[in-house]
Amino acid sequence: MTIALGADHRGDAALKALAPQLRSAGHTVIILGDCHGQPCDYPDQAYDVAQAVSHGKAQRGILICGSGIGVSIAANKVDGIRAGLVFDEIAAAMSRSHNDCNVLCLSADTTPAKEILTIVDVWLKTPFEGGRHERRVKKIAAIERGKDPRTIPMDATVQ
Repeated sequence: MTIALGADHRGDAALKALAPQLRSAGHTVIILGDCHGQPCDYPDQAYDVAQAVSHGKAQRGILICGSGIGVSIAANKVDGIRAGLVFDEIAAAMSRSHNDCNVLCLSADTTPAKEILTIVDVWLKTPFEGGRHERRVKKIAAIERGKDPRTIPMDATVQ
């Protein structure tokens, strides 16, 4: 799988620890907007990673900033992105199985590097369950298109 990674200066060390693990697991890693440890603005990396996923250059994206909140907000502004802020393995699994989350957002300040590695591993291995959850993801897509999600039929196909 091709995974786009991005981090601001507060998430830079965590990103540098994560990239080799992903590569050793057989993934292709694209680092976008490397800050090289210098102060930088998280919306830039969030945009680059979200665009890579949205345009099919990567199947998934991972973003890391101090709180994880900023990258989550910014990434979710890009069409087709379902970015989830995750702090533990349970949320990682749920973000994939129930929400088909395609961008994982993490907090470098509150999540130790070892936990980040475990969270990412769970997130990458958890499939989307579909079923009743697919209907909800379709409603999220409707909101992106400016539609009221209640107008989506219960048996609507993904558009």
